[in-house]
Amino acid sequence: MSFAVIARYTCASQDVEEVRAGLLDAREQSLKEPANEAYVVHQDVDDECVFVLYERYTDRAGFDAHTASDHYAEHIAGRVRPKLLDRTVTFAHVL
Repeated sequence: MSFAVIARYTCASQDVEEVRAGLLDAREQSLKEPANEAYVVHQDVDDECVFVLYERYTDRAGFDAHTASDHYAEHIAGRVRPKLLDRTVTFAHVL
């Protein structure tokens, strides 16, 4: 059963470009992971400061490997998260 992650990130207007760049760099590397089935970055049409991510992995272990990767540490933990004002994450099994 696939494992999905839906995340909603909000940043300040002065950080939009850096957050967008970090998310797109993370996407590029994440799609190369063997357990990654999808990594889609969305930007809210009414509020450019809001991003929504949809990620899908073969299983929870695949997601855990993703969060342990060097590129996750660099792009998400190091670049994106420090710029966030709010972050919500939902974990789900794909039916």
